[in-house]
Amino acid sequence: MSKADIEAQKVKEAYFTASQHQLIWQRFKKNKSALVGAWVLIALILSGLFSPFLTPYDPTIAGRNADYLNGAPEIPRFWDENGFSIRPFIYTTERTRSIQTNFRWVTEVKTGLEDRRYVYFFVEGSEYSLFGIKMNTHLFGVDKGFIHLFGTDSTGKDIFSRTFAAVNTSMAVGTIGVFIAFVMALLVGGISGYYGGWIDSVLQMITDTIRTVPAIPLFMALAAFIPDTWSAEMRFFFISLILGFINWPTLARRVRTHLLTERNQEYVLAAQLCGATPGHVIRKHLLPSFTSYIIVDLVISFPYMVLSETALSFIGLGLKDPVNSLGVMLQNVTNADVLLNYQWYFIPVIFFITLVLAFVFVGDGLRDAADPYGDSH
Repeated sequence: MSKADIEAQKVKEAYFTASQHQLIWQRFKKNKSALVGAWVLIALILSGLFSPFLTPYDPTIAGRNADYLNGAPEIPRFWDENGFSIRPFIYTTERTRSIQTNFRWVTEVKTGLEDRRYVYFFVEGSEYSLFGIKMNTHLFGVDKGFIHLFGTDSTGKDIFSRTFAAVNTSMAVGTIGVFIAFVMALLVGGISGYYGGWIDSVLQMITDTIRTVPAIPLFMALAAFIPDTWSAEMRFFFISLILGFINWPTLARRVRTHLLTERNQEYVLAAQLCGATPGHVIRKHLLPSFTSYIIVDLVISFPYMVLSETALSFIGLGLKDPVNSLGVMLQNVTNADVLLNYQWYFIPVIFFITLVLAFVFVGDGLRDAADPYGDSH
């Protein structure tokens, strides 16, 4: 047997002796779009988690720049007509309202050498809490004044800081919603699929009832129910809770179908004969055989949670200012004046589309890889 044949035999043996998770990972790595989506998704998640450090200012009204309302993005540069600079800088600006522009802000850029504002890294600024640790160090800032990479909104808040904070908020809403849906699906689907009979019939009636409830009218009713005195944190938790409670039936049905198929297998009967309780059989034997598919379903459901929060906030039924979420920020782009004059308001839209697409690519890649023996030829 040649060396090439020996290597091929080893590869074949490794394939058929690998665990399910190893097979999924090997197949997932071959999907380039899913792999790129995974890296983009990791970058967005980390940027959201560390947004207080990565951004220069407080994303709330406390970090506003009152002298630069609806200000255009300020792009650092290394040279101008005054020469080259090793340290990046932006220009100093002065703003006035002009009758020629219907009293809109007119920005005059000063390009003198003394008017440069240099960018520094690891600067001290507003205090924030990162994983429970009080800090005031930010990744970058300028020696005087403000820097707004994505511009400012009508109240002078930094859109760059708001965007990264919004990614974190939308991800947090999605995480809480998915966790609630996950627990509910495993509980209802597990009991329904394991016991069957009248218990299955009753639980499936409840599941079908929840699936038929229209989401938008439900949220319109809930929006009317929510008191105006509720804090942003209470509204945030309530929206996450409702999203979780209306999105569990799909996964519950899949868990039920799997358990109905597997509950009569020999390894389940053996566990029952050994005196294992139903909870032990479901938790230790049935659900682990379905783990990969559950993970795939959860990843795929994430973008729908984010889309739901964004859509609800966009139409005014979800989160509202002063909360920073992608849906809240998208509310600002509905004005025709923004489309004509303040195009930088659309920058958060790019992050929203990127986040959803990354989830979709990763979810599709995991779904294809969850059946690792499907292409074993």
